[in-house]
Amino acid sequence: MTKRSHTLFIALLTIIVILVTVMLIYIGTSYYNTSLEERFYHFDHKVLKPSGPWGHGMGIVGSLFMFIGVSTYMIRKRVRAFARWGLLKHWLEFHIFLCTLGPILVLFHTAFKFGGIVSISFWSMVAVFLSGVVGRFIYIQIPRSIEGRELSLNEVRDLKSDISEIIKTDYNLSQESKAVITESTKKKVEIISGNIISRTLKKYFDDKRNLKRVKKILKQNKLSRKESNQILKLVNNEISLNRRIDRLTTMQNLFKYWHVAHLPFAIIMLIIMIIHVVVSLTFGYRWIF
Repeated sequence: MTKRSHTLFIALLTIIVILVTVMLIYIGTSYYNTSLEERFYHFDHKVLKPSGPWGHGMGIVGSLFMFIGVSTYMIRKRVRAFARWGLLKHWLEFHIFLCTLGPILVLFHTAFKFGGIVSISFWSMVAVFLSGVVGRFIYIQIPRSIEGRELSLNEVRDLKSDISEIIKTDYNLSQESKAVITESTKKKVEIISGNIISRTLKKYFDDKRNLKRVKKILKQNKLSRKESNQILKLVNNEISLNRRIDRLTTMQNLFKYWHVAHLPFAIIMLIIMIIHVVVSLTFGYRWIF
């Protein structure tokens, strides 16, 4: 999948989620705004109630979406036989799509009426969805290969270029200038005490000061704009990699803790959803079949 086709793929998935949500809101606003006591008399009650053709269908399709989204991603991630079936990050994006659209459909299936044991499943689903959003944020902070595989600390360090050698051979700079530029990219690997917020803020402002210092040095050496931009790009890239190295261990640990919250809620949701389906079938709710 090319970069352009991947962008179109993500755009299409996003548009589908937005259009489906807007359509459901448009169709059901009148019904869902009606009090629970008066819904029985609403002209859309037979269609939009949880056991109605639309309501029941949204519950079935939404549950299938979540089941397919979770199972296919887990199979692709853990079964070696499927390792060549597309990039893992694309499967993750499809997993996120199905596990976003699925809960939306289930939400409208409930007609915004929660009660009994099903409410535990619903709120577990909400917890899974919200923790998934947090997990996605943590996930993208961890450096990965183009296939989506998590990179080790040594692999991230190998991505760094020897900036001192590059500026020494390719650019006409004074020795002092070379030293300043090289130092500006090495300082970020130092361990700074304090909590994660203070460390992040300190590094951010240190990077700003270093970039400002590098720009000043480049002006003093009277390099062409093209050469200055090339060096600044190198420096920015090195600083970016240093940030990734600094937060790699932290994000990996957070990701482990995230699983502790995400997986139990997912299991609870799945178990109660299965119970709900079995009970519905027992009482004769067959949807359109």
